[in-house]
Amino acid sequence: MEHAREGSANASPSQDGAESPLILHLINRLATGGLENGLVNLINHMPIARYRHVIVCLTDFTDFRDRITRADVDVLAIHKKSGIDWRSYMRIWRVIRRLNPVIVHTRNLPTMEYAIVAMFAGVPIRVHGEHGRDVHDQYGTSVKFRLFRKFLSLWIHIFITVSEDLARWFETSIGIDHSRIRHIYNGVDSQRFHPATRSQPRMFPPEFSSPEYVVVGTVGRLQAVKDQTTLVNAFLHLRQAFPELLKSVRLVLVGDGAMRDNLEGLVKAEGIGEYVWMAGERHDIPDLLRAFNVFVLPSEAEGISNTILEAMASGLPVIATDVGGNTELVQHGKTGYLVPPKNPSAMAQAIAMYAKDEKLVEQHGRAGRALVEERFSLHAMIDRYTAVYDGLVNGLPVRG
Repeated sequence: MEHAREGSANASPSQDGAESPLILHLINRLATGGLENGLVNLINHMPIARYRHVIVCLTDFTDFRDRITRADVDVLAIHKKSGIDWRSYMRIWRVIRRLNPVIVHTRNLPTMEYAIVAMFAGVPIRVHGEHGRDVHDQYGTSVKFRLFRKFLSLWIHIFITVSEDLARWFETSIGIDHSRIRHIYNGVDSQRFHPATRSQPRMFPPEFSSPEYVVVGTVGRLQAVKDQTTLVNAFLHLRQAFPELLKSVRLVLVGDGAMRDNLEGLVKAEGIGEYVWMAGERHDIPDLLRAFNVFVLPSEAEGISNTILEAMASGLPVIATDVGGNTELVQHGKTGYLVPPKNPSAMAQAIAMYAKDEKLVEQHGRAGRALVEERFSLHAMIDRYTAVYDGLVNGLPVRG
């Protein structure tokens, strides 16, 4: 078992001197991603004296753990093998028995079954968070996965979903009673993600940095479900349908993943390499977002998108596919545009509207920033998670 910051989970007494309750957060892997970003934000900004935290990864973790600013948070990895790994259940049981958490909070389907282990290990409260459907069942239609979730729900007290879409799906398709579901939107750090100043230089190669260029960008893992291929095809369609925009519009793809070679091959085959910058994985996302003019999320499926919220907080209009929780974030015609998934023509039309109208870019960008401050603040997210945890802990019998 691999550790980071080992042994600090016993710190953080509460204000009255008693040891604050420990929450064990069980995830598949701690690396760059929306779920992981939300978890790190939750831990970093929750009052230290309220709860202690430990993160247990079924597989492993990367240097993304360094984004945790609290010194009292352990990160552990049990290195589960792919498929069924019976020894992983015993490893989790031993970790739980050693740390004695009050709450085990599993996230997404790969960790859900370990709620049973938590129950047998004596954990009084089991919470499950759903941040998006499984990669093998993006639309939630698999009878096998629905029955599996229904069975596992017997050992879970409360479900937390990051979108209303997922909350409805848990209630109607899985059969979870409405009283056991809490819907909490992800919050965005609106101080870290904020609009650019006029004097801020663009964080791009020289051929992308002219203020005359309209830079259309996206941020995300280069995976099939994120469907950056449709965005590249939309860019090609834009160049064909709106020749007046040939020289002014640039495309930036930020991220890395399994689809990188395919995307680079498409860009090269179409001869648009000088107009497309594939930036790879970056650690300066706030600065890059501030350098965009328009943000696009072309996903085939989404739970709730942190990058949409970050783009809105950065004062950008957002073009997103009309799937999952995107419709709960983007107000069509006010903060951006919703387009059908896998529809390059519709996406190109939306890009063209912004490329031709600087005032519309500014108007929708301001409206998006205002919406984030009103409904999707980090403070609101922390308050809601804390209220769920408090309600469950306060309902426990007093330990003698």
